[in-house]
Formats: sequence, C-alpha cells, structure tokens
Amino acid sequence: MTDITMPRLSDSMTEGTILTWLRADGDQVTEGDELVEIETDKATMTYESPVTGVLGIVTGAGETVPVGAVIARAGAEAVPAASAPSNGHEPEPVPVAIPARAAGGPAVTPVARRLAREHGVDLAAVTGSGPRGRITRADVAAAAGIAVPAPAAGVARPCPAAVAPAAPAAPAAPAAPAGETRDLTRIQQVIARRMSEANAAVPDFQVQTEVAMDRAVSLRAELKASGVGVVPSLNDFVVRASALALREHPVANGSFRDGRIELHGHINIGIAVAAEGALIVPTIHDADQLSVSEIATESRRLAERVRDGSVSPAELSNGTFTVSNLGMYGLTAIVPVINVPQAAILGVGAVRAVLARDESHEIVDRQLMTLTLSCDHRILYGADAARFLAAIKELLERPLRLML
Repeated sequence: MTDITMPRLSDSMTEGTILTWLRADGDQVTEGDELVEIETDKATMTYESPVTGVLGIVTGAGETVPVGAVIARAGAEAVPAASAPSNGHEPEPVPVAIPARAAGGPAVTPVARRLAREHGVDLAAVTGSGPRGRITRADVAAAAGIAVPAPAAGVARPCPAAVAPAAPAAPAAPAAPAGETRDLTRIQQVIARRMSEANAAVPDFQVQTEVAMDRAVSLRAELKASGVGVVPSLNDFVVRASALALREHPVANGSFRDGRIELHGHINIGIAVAAEGALIVPTIHDADQLSVSEIATESRRLAERVRDGSVSPAELSNGTFTVSNLGMYGLTAIVPVINVPQAAILGVGAVRAVLARDESHEIVDRQLMTLTLSCDHRILYGADAARFLAAIKELLERPLRLML
C-alpha cells in the first residue's frame, strides 16, 4: 500500500484544498493519470498520480489539509475504508465529485470545466485543442458560442474576471445589496494572509524614477514593422532590463531567510498576471539568459497557461524577483507589495506623453514611464536600491543594449 500525500505545488504552499477527485474510490489508476484538482495559495492545479494501483480516497472534496498529509492510498486491491486515519470515530463516507470526462477521454482544465457548468456545455461533445487533446477555456467558449477576449498583439495582458457573452448581451446582474458579505476563495484567503504577514514583518521602503521610453517605443515600432515573429511588449523590455541589472546588482536578487541573506545563483523573474479572483505570478526562469524575443514568447505562454488554469507548479516556483505592471489599465504608478522572501519587486506604470525640455532647453514631447521599486530593508539599503533602479532606467533609455 502506497500513501499519496498532499503535494507541495508552490514554494509558499503549506496546505491545500481538495476541489475535485478526477478518479473514483476503487478505480485503477496509472502513474501519470490526472488524479485530483487541488487549490493552492497560488492557483488551482491538477495533480497527477505518482503511483499505479487501486485508489482509496482518504481526504474528501472540499477538505483542507497540510502539505504531507495523506489524501489517498493506492494498492494492488481496493483500499478498505478502515485504512483511513482514525480520530476515534467511525470513518465517514468520502464525497467524490467525478467530472463528465473523468473515466476516459481528454482532460479538462479547471477553468474550462467551470465555464462548461455555467453555460450548460456537454464536455463529451467538445473537442480539445490543448496538449493531448486537453479541453481549454477557449474550446468551451467556442462550443457555447460566447466570446473570450484575447490580449492585444504583442502585449501580455491579464485575463478579464469574467467571460463577456456575445450579442445579444445577457441582462446585467443586479447590484449587490448594501451590507452583503462574500467569502474569500481559498487563493484569496492565502494571498490576504501572506500580504498581511509581509506588511507586518518586512521593513520595506520604496524608490522611484521616471524613464524616458521614447527610444524603446520607437524600437518596438520598428520591430513590429519589420515583421518579426513575436513583437516584444514594453513589459518584456522591462523584464529583460531587470534581468541584466540583477546581474550587476546580485544583492537585489536575494532573499531573507532565517536571519540570513541568500544570494541566488539564477535570475528567475516572476511576472504578475491577474487571474480569476487572484493575482498569479508565473516565473520566467534564467531570464538573463533569454533574448527579448524569447522573453516575449515565454511571457505569453505563461500568461495563457495562467488564464486557462493549466499552469504547473514548476512554472510558479523559484522566483527571485518580481515585475508587476498595471500600465495597461492606464495607471501612472503603483507601489507593489514585496513577494516575500524576495528582496524587491518592481512596479511599472503606463507610458504617458508629457512636455519636457531637451538639452537645448527646447520644449519637446517625451514618453515617460514611472518605475517604483519596493525593497526589503533587511537586504537592500537606499543606495543599493537607487543604483539598481538607475541601472534598469539606463538600459530602458538605451534599448539597443537589451537586444545584445
């Protein structure tokens, strides 16, 4: 008999909630089969069976248990109910939710399954376009005849919180009555707790600068006109500039753990993506080793996987620095909260047109972008942060260096 335990699906995960068992109690499962959907502190993920055998479910749908706790067992024959851990009482039947396609056929992303329920789509009639025929949100949306907004070309944008219906539009939902309360989702609870802990425990400070983005905007326009495959967004330029600056300022690529400063050997940059009801931060690993075009390709791939709920634990792990961009919403500046235990996070505002004086004191048009660096004062000091942010600014104002 082999125990199947609650896996650690992200760096910060301490517990997880079983959302849906994708196999029934007593089913024969094979190593690698999609077994269970788990809600973590960062996303809802599908966990594959680590073993082959007959499944005996220990933790039911809706239950929250710590990492390492037994959630199921697998053996050569059916697992008796008495084998589950006992607290002195008779074990209760375990509720198991089996999705329409669980017994066979392609897998379904959690977002796609939720969308199918909302719009009454029969998943058995949907052809999946994802890996190994996996049914994605876009597949269900197409089957339901509804529109799913896509990000503008060359720009990695967060997904909307809801899918907009095609004409004729459905009646708008009534406004929430005064005094209504809403429960937080599991992800929202964990984010709220972690952000509260960060504010309470981290002595943070901010430094801010204005970056002249005229050359970067012109370079991107030239790349777009040249017909290159993936046109980098300005945020991709920021990620590349941050990665190169982190090489020169390794303390900004550190973490504070157990009273010590840990300097990381890899530069892994998290990019904040707004998902349904939460902010998810997938990681571009070894970003300093990637070209701007490669960063653009990877950022779009990760953003799409966040949107369709298929992002993997590895893609959410090992971040050493974070970039959070709200410029697409027209915000001129943001002060982001540090993604502990990282040393710093960079907030990116919108590029905006202003009037300024050039070196000859002539009034000219300028395109400025505000960068705000939130820092953990236990790792970075004011001068360190200022030099690091100045390095990012210099690279963005001379963007040809980003192409080398």
